[in-house]
Amino acid sequence: MNIHEYQAKQLLAKYGVAVPKGAVAYTADEAEKAAKSLAGPVWVVKAQIHAGGRGKGGGVKLTKSVAEAKEAASKMLGMNLVTHQTGPKGKEVSRVYIEEGCAIERELYLGMLVDRATSRVTVMASTEGGMEIEEVAAKHPEKILKAVIDPAIGLMGFQCRQLAFGLGLKGKQINAATEFMLAMYKAFIDLDCSIVEINPLVITKDGNVMALDAKINFDDNALFRHPDIEQMRDETEEDPMELEAGKNSLSYVKMDGTIGCMVNGAGLAMATMDIIKLYGAEPANFLDVGGGATRERVTAAFKIILADPNVNGILVNIFGGIMRCDVIADGIIAAAREVSLRVPLVVRLEGTNVQLGKDILAKSGLPIVSADNLADAAQKIVAEVKKAA
Repeated sequence: MNIHEYQAKQLLAKYGVAVPKGAVAYTADEAEKAAKSLAGPVWVVKAQIHAGGRGKGGGVKLTKSVAEAKEAASKMLGMNLVTHQTGPKGKEVSRVYIEEGCAIERELYLGMLVDRATSRVTVMASTEGGMEIEEVAAKHPEKILKAVIDPAIGLMGFQCRQLAFGLGLKGKQINAATEFMLAMYKAFIDLDCSIVEINPLVITKDGNVMALDAKINFDDNALFRHPDIEQMRDETEEDPMELEAGKNSLSYVKMDGTIGCMVNGAGLAMATMDIIKLYGAEPANFLDVGGGATRERVTAAFKIILADPNVNGILVNIFGGIMRCDVIADGIIAAAREVSLRVPLVVRLEGTNVQLGKDILAKSGLPIVSADNLADAAQKIVAEVKKAA
């Protein structure tokens, strides 16, 4: 789960992470009131969307008066902000963050994430603040500093100081950076984060270390422990189909292809998408119905797939272990009848009650194509889609 910049800063500030003072506004009048409550002489107006690159898209403005801040907020609210992360459609701005300006001496990068390679939280820092970390890794890999954290003892002071030295900090900046990193790490662990990114981390002219921007992603599987954080979710920022999938305990990611996939198990889903590409087509989604899906969940999955106008065919690939093939068959038939199936459907079933499941599909009277194995299924759905076209 993602949250907005202002929400991330509010959470981090509770742990002692230094952030500029600011206030969120949903209207131009609220923006004016917020600017009046903050010290000048510079106010920064920031569009709040779940995407980076806002400044280049016109979503960050420096203003030198309360009136200018109000005017900038008025123009920003309701605008369709397009950045390299939003895609060409962009995102509508429904709220802005009014923040006190600060005198910046240097811009740095600081991030924490769960490193899948080491199964540990890793701190990354770089002198290339303001740039995407992927771009830094590609162009200047030598400028990325890392510290791997032992979960038994947590982030240590000496690791923070090593990173601070590597960033070229001096004097009181080193202590300030150490305190900043330790507070950030505590927030990361306590809040069950998957990513905390400060870009840029700024050194002010008076030597303070401050988060000029902040991004936090949370582990969805741990949200049950944080109902207060779950309330921060902005559903308008999420893909409607992915949101609906989440409500039905489905793992769904929309993609750009034309063949919808319904599979049980993440590994099998990845293999299914790969083999669709192997036979010359593109998957329209990743959808894992899970190991113990009910008929109702399968029906919901079908509806979500068919809600994508790009879907020209559906491949169902089920290996029945915990899940029974007859339950899948019942769900497929119920969904196909309920939504008036309009595209080719190929089903490959294997495992528990497989023959019963195949019999149910065969007797349904629906134009369902049965497949014997995964390769056969992929070839058949690609051929059926081409035939229908």
